[in-house]
This record gives sequence, C-alpha cells and structure tokens, in this order.
Amino acid sequence: LRGHEGAPLVVGDTMYLVTPFPNIVYALDLTKPGPALKWKYEPKQDSNVIPIACCDVVNRGVAYADGKIFFNQLDTHTVALDASTGKELWKVKQGDFKQGQTITMAPLVIRDKIITGISGGEFGVRRFVTANDINTGKQIWRAYSTGPDAEVLIGKDFSSPYKSHQGKDLGVTTWKGEEWKHGGGTTWGWYSYDPELNLFYHSTGNPGAWNPDQRPGENKWSMTLFARNPDTGEAKWAYQMTPHDAWDYDGVNESILVDLTADGKTQKVLVHFDRNGFAYTVDRTNGKVLMAKPFAHVNWAEDINLETGLPIENTAKRTKQGANTPDICPGAMGGKDQQPASYSPRTKLFYVPTNNICMDYEGMEVNYMAGVPYVGAIVKMAPGPGGNRGEFIAWDATTGTKKWGIKEKWAAWSGALSTAGDVVFYGTMDGWFKAVDARSGKELWKFKVGSGIIAAPMTYLGRDGKQYVAVMSGVGGWSGLVVAGDLATDDPTAALGAVGAFADLGKDTTKGGMLYVFAFDGAPRRTASK
Repeated sequence: LRGHEGAPLVVGDTMYLVTPFPNIVYALDLTKPGPALKWKYEPKQDSNVIPIACCDVVNRGVAYADGKIFFNQLDTHTVALDASTGKELWKVKQGDFKQGQTITMAPLVIRDKIITGISGGEFGVRRFVTANDINTGKQIWRAYSTGPDAEVLIGKDFSSPYKSHQGKDLGVTTWKGEEWKHGGGTTWGWYSYDPELNLFYHSTGNPGAWNPDQRPGENKWSMTLFARNPDTGEAKWAYQMTPHDAWDYDGVNESILVDLTADGKTQKVLVHFDRNGFAYTVDRTNGKVLMAKPFAHVNWAEDINLETGLPIENTAKRTKQGANTPDICPGAMGGKDQQPASYSPRTKLFYVPTNNICMDYEGMEVNYMAGVPYVGAIVKMAPGPGGNRGEFIAWDATTGTKKWGIKEKWAAWSGALSTAGDVVFYGTMDGWFKAVDARSGKELWKFKVGSGIIAAPMTYLGRDGKQYVAVMSGVGGWSGLVVAGDLATDDPTAALGAVGAFADLGKDTTKGGMLYVFAFDGAPRRTASK
C-alpha cells in the first residue's frame, strides 16, 4: 500500500501492471469477468532497499516487445518475462542499492534494445542510462550523466547551438575537482523516441549535493535534455536547462514529440514541462530552444535567454550555504514533477498536471559517503500563491500561454490522458478521477476512488468494441509520502520538505492500492485489489 505511479499496459486481450515494492507483476485476462488472473510474477528483493528510495518505493510501469514483458525492480534489476506465462527469461543487475542506486522508471524498448535509467539523486551516485539486448539482457552501451566525453558518449557527431555547451569534457571541467564523480544527474524519468530521426530523448536530474556552494560551476551534464542514437548511445545534442542547479529542479520530466505549426511553418519539436517551472519548446533535430515560458508560478528566474539558452536568474532567490532563502517558487517538487502531460492533435493543446508549491531553502555542508544520503540542504515547502497546491491546465506551446486551468486543493500528481473525443482524464490526490472538456476545461464527470491518484490513466479498445479507461489509485510518491510512509507531521522539513506542504493530506485520503476500469460511458466495469 505505497504510491502507485504507473499505468497498466494492454496488449491484445491481456492487461499487465506492476505494483510498488516488492514490484509484483500481474497479467489479467480482459475476456473474462473479474478480471481473471492469467499469471503473477513476484520477485525476491532485499527489503533493505526500501529506505534507499528517497521519495517512496514507486514503479512507473512495464514495457512490451517481441512476446516479452520488461520491468525494473527497485533493487536495480531489469527483468524480462514471457508475456504469455510470466516465466522469467532473463534478469540483469544495473546498479547497487547499497551504494544508493535504485530504479523506479518504466523502461523504453527501441527495436532490439531496452533502455533504462537509474534513480538515487539524493545519494550522490554518478548516474547513467543503459541499453540492454531484449533477448539476452546483455549490456550494449552505457552513457553517464557526468564525466569525460568518452563516458557521457559525446563524440564527433555532437553539436549544440549554445556556446556554453561547446567544449571538451564539460562533464568534468564544469565541476570543482572530482565532485563530478558523485555528481548525480539521475535518469529516472520518461523517455521518447523519434523513429524518423532515430533519436531517443531523455533528461537528467539534479547535481549532488543539494548545497550549491560545494560544487561551483555549471555542473554539466546534470539538468540536461539529451538526444541520443539508440544504436550507439552517442549524443546528437544536449541542452542544460538549469545550470548549477541550486533548487533541486530535477530535470527528468517527459518530452512530448510533436510537429507544431506556427506562422505557417511546421517544425519537429519536443515540448518539455520542466520542474523549474518553464515549458520548453525545442527543435528536436538540433536542441535549439524556440520558446520557454513559465507554466507555473516562477520567481527564481525572470526568463530564459533564447540566444544563449541560459536562464536569467533572480539573484535574490539563489540558495546558499548557511543562509535561509525564503519563498522560492516553484519548490523542489517543481512546477510539475514526473506526472506526465498529454497532447491532443485535435485541439493542438497540452494537458498538464501542475504543482503550486514554494519553499524555504538553506544549503549546508555535507560529506560524501557511499550509500548514505548526500543532500546538504534544509528545505521547508508550503502552498504557493492562492493556497491551492495544484492546478490542471491546458497549454498552447505555439504561443506559450495557458488556455484554461482547474485549481485543485492538492498537487495535481496524476498523469493526463487526452482522447479523440475531446475528453481529458486526470486524477487528484484526494481520490477523484475526473473527465473534463478538452477545449474549455468544463468538468464532465467524476468518480470517487478509494485512495489518492498519482498514476497515469490509459485507454484501450475492448474485444466487445467498447472503449475503456483504466487508472490505478494508491496515494504516495514524494507528495503523498506523509500518508504512504506514515510520517509524523510535526517537522515541516521531513521527507525533504514535503511534510511542510502536505501535513494535512491524511484528512482527505488514505492508503490504498486498486485498479479501476471504466467503460467509456463512465460506469465502472470492474475493480481489482492489489
């Protein structure tokens, strides 16, 4: 009964899903009522991994290819199962949780490779993204977030339109001494793939430690969007969104690939809603930022300079060691966290679950020790302007403007689902599953589930010709850890500051773990306890 952040996956007549730790995988037969369980895979994991997961023991889903189901365990194992029987086909260890490494992300399959990142930004471990063979599990390549070009996989084909991104071994020279060796740059977010360009896109997280005074410099390649060749791992381009991050604006959120038309010109872009509160529209062929506008309340920076690609910082909100910097917006949870946005080609709008959380932040000196938290900051979060802790918005990436918004009492921590019927679905932390009009934001329907929703909804067409929408409930994650982890609420700095903003969440929701499936008319068809 911890945070359920993933989405079910439907292949044919079977639904697959994975739970938080201990990461049990279920295969459900959609042709039978109940639904009937086809098989269950329950891995054996060391429970000592639980306290290593900074922000709950979540798992964001499974992947499918070539008759196989792939998923990641919290203890850093990637596993391949026979999709028909649940039989384990192979299992490889990607890291060592005793060093502070975990995996919470859903893997991405590209042809004969499965691509996986790593979590643990609060433990100062140097992070990476890895490609393994889908048939054997053999490692094909690994690209690090920090270090020399040869290890970041920056080669002769790499280019950047920005001067600050040009030069040799910036993953070393933009750090003090050997700080890059435990510089973080986690890779636990959502990945996207463009088959026409043969590039996949991922981004990296915060540098370690959270105390910025310990690591002068731009700290490349933390907080960076990467475009990589999936065959070799070689970087085509990179763009660092928050150089020398002083706020824990973990840059791992999803990048949505679309072709947008503005002023009569169509461009291949990616749209990235970053934790730092800016929505970036980026030319995905070369990494040039075309537009960057705040989509949430932002006061740490005034703007993004499109010529240099650099943020224009508000120096009054730069954090420092030994001094408290108050009322920084957004807080470390960001203008949005990992909860994925969606796009509708019908409305040309993006639908974005956002947070309205600010923070006080004081850096403090911390020494690195493998397997021990490497944070170096005291953080206290609180609701942002207006008091609502979240908002679900529609965003126009061609103009950089919000078209409408629905204020929520709690952070909008679920994913978004947009449909061809101009209906958008999302969930709330107090347990409402909602359908709204994609063009106006008008609420069309809602259903109260048993626990808060922090998962992404999905839709599928049943054998009976009906459209179904599925979502998992189960509050948790960083924002819901006060409930999922049974935390005391008397220390507002607990859970890396989350308790300060979410201490009263337990009044509106409780722990849970349930799968809900609705027919397209909104009537619940079945539920399955997990």
